[in-house]
Amino acid sequence: MIPAPLRGGRVLDIGCGSSPYFLSHTAFVEKHAIDQMPPAPTAGGIAWHQLDLNAEPTLPFEDGYFSVVTMLAVAEHLDPAALERLFAECRRALAPGGQLIVTTPAARADRLLHLLARTGLVSREEIDEHKYAYTPGLLGWYFGRAGFAMEKVSFGSFELSMNLWATAER
Repeated sequence: MIPAPLRGGRVLDIGCGSSPYFLSHTAFVEKHAIDQMPPAPTAGGIAWHQLDLNAEPTLPFEDGYFSVVTMLAVAEHLDPAALERLFAECRRALAPGGQLIVTTPAARADRLLHLLARTGLVSREEIDEHKYAYTPGLLGWYFGRAGFAMEKVSFGSFELSMNLWATAER
């Protein structure tokens, strides 16, 4: 989903967890991570920023710093007000032509995820941390509130439509 020309710049992965798999397995000139957890000792080559974005959804970077910002399975863990502010911060931190990429469980999967958590088939702790479930329309609303032009926003689904992806270009 990341166009090749954007890989020549900087990437920020928000909510990557202490072992940032995506950042460890992707090619960018410069890699940054934000999570509320400290990094694992194996997270070398990644500039780490330990922040609680629910408490303070502000990014410590200058305007236009990144070519790509990713939030992979993170939006559902943020309070809706924090998500709105964070999307605006992502837009601010993206260079012109830069891209925000978001994945999240689809709202239709919410009940199933809670059932699977109760039976132990998925992490109960992780599912219990979900604050909200999203539809493409609602994600689009948040992108619009953050200042992204709707003609530069795209949506899709994967894993039998149980998960959503969305991209917004600055």
